[in-house]
Amino acid sequence: SCTYPVSEETDFSLSFAANGNLVVDPGVSADNLTPANSIESGEAPTNAWFDNVTYRGAFSGTPWTNGWTLFNGYQPTPGANTMTVSGTIANGGESINWTASTTYILDGFCFVNDGGTLTIEAGTVVKGKAGQGENASALIVARGGTINANGTSDAPIVFTFDGDPLDGSTASNLRGQWGGLIILGDAPLNSSPGETAIEGIPTNEPRGIYGGSNSAHNAGTIQYISIRHGGTDIGAGNEINGLTLGGVGSGTTFDYIEVIGNADDGMECFGGEPRVKHILTAYCGDDCFDYDEGFRGFGQFWCAVQSTDGEGDRGGEHDGGTDPETAEPYAIPTIFNATYIGNGNSRTLTFRDNAGGFYNNSIFVDWNAGVDIEDLPDGEDSYK
Repeated sequence: SCTYPVSEETDFSLSFAANGNLVVDPGVSADNLTPANSIESGEAPTNAWFDNVTYRGAFSGTPWTNGWTLFNGYQPTPGANTMTVSGTIANGGESINWTASTTYILDGFCFVNDGGTLTIEAGTVVKGKAGQGENASALIVARGGTINANGTSDAPIVFTFDGDPLDGSTASNLRGQWGGLIILGDAPLNSSPGETAIEGIPTNEPRGIYGGSNSAHNAGTIQYISIRHGGTDIGAGNEINGLTLGGVGSGTTFDYIEVIGNADDGMECFGGEPRVKHILTAYCGDDCFDYDEGFRGFGQFWCAVQSTDGEGDRGGEHDGGTDPETAEPYAIPTIFNATYIGNGNSRTLTFRDNAGGFYNNSIFVDWNAGVDIEDLPDGEDSYK
């Protein structure tokens, strides 16, 4: 518990309610460790992808979550028309456009196949039908497919479940009502044999394979999207994350994303080098952020808020290798300006299976336990 001196000049940049308490950012500067001059963060000093800010945490001034997230109360007006889609949305060579005048209903696993492109207009609402196991609903961009989901701060793209009236009556922590958004690519993994079936999809589905050798893989552009109430269990505890990135490369754009009320993790990155900026995960049932299989991406302005209903595991569950655990490249991403707000009962971060990583200029509050680092009696581990 920390008490900060308050005066009329104090600039409180962040104000969230967490576990019944008011959480405020004391406005601590970070002049000595910015993306432009850090010597601790690998590629970051010379990489222009990072915004060169001089504050700690994910926010300064008006929170970027305002106006377009369910976390701050935004509800869209669904398109008057409805269209149910199932199976293949776009084959190779096809370009399909979804517009805001229509509400799209996902019936089962819906795929953008290799070579296909799905473009979603700002303000579009996409709803997933209820269903468990093989009847779960999800939008899956297969390896080689492209999605351009370009919402705006005034008209975000909203993914939710079919029964959501979008009138504010659905609890923000309602979970597991449909699947989620899964994007797959051919960026490198560190697991053998270099490509894997993504979790959340039956292993006999060939379009669920990800991994390859293209670090700069580009699956399109995803910005200003809200993913709500997902995380269907397809069987044996195999749930779908709100946003799943499998073998996604650095060429894909992710900016301004909300994942709220997901039954599993908010976002999980399996290998690859995706770069994700401005992402909020709130009220999820498992981990806020998870990575595996040699993930070496970049992140900035990451915010996690756990639910006060007691659900939620770690702020970050960070695994390195799967098979073998000692495989290289090691999972060592670089993250600047994170704000992780716990529920008072959970652990902040876990590093294991040779995972590492850099968290710079970040704020972690209201956690029951701090950072857990795997330290084995012998052999390789995250501590070493």
